[in-house]
Amino acid sequence: MRVSYSCDGISTRQHNEPFGNQDVWHYHVHVFPRYENDNLYACRPQVEFASIEERISYTDKLRTALDDLG
Repeated sequence: MRVSYSCDGISTRQHNEPFGNQDVWHYHVHVFPRYENDNLYACRPQVEFASIEERISYTDKLRTALDDLG
């Protein structure tokens, strides 16, 4: 992630159980690229999900970086 997004660091968050917004139990973790002064935890959540096209571009970036690792 650091290579593909040129981020300064990475944060993870795990959400479990109904009060963690999980209806069906499974391992659920979010991985966030972090940048200096990004205010990740001070910003409001997005109202809508990213479009499929946008998600595919993120996936392609990460896949390319992982393929380059060998």
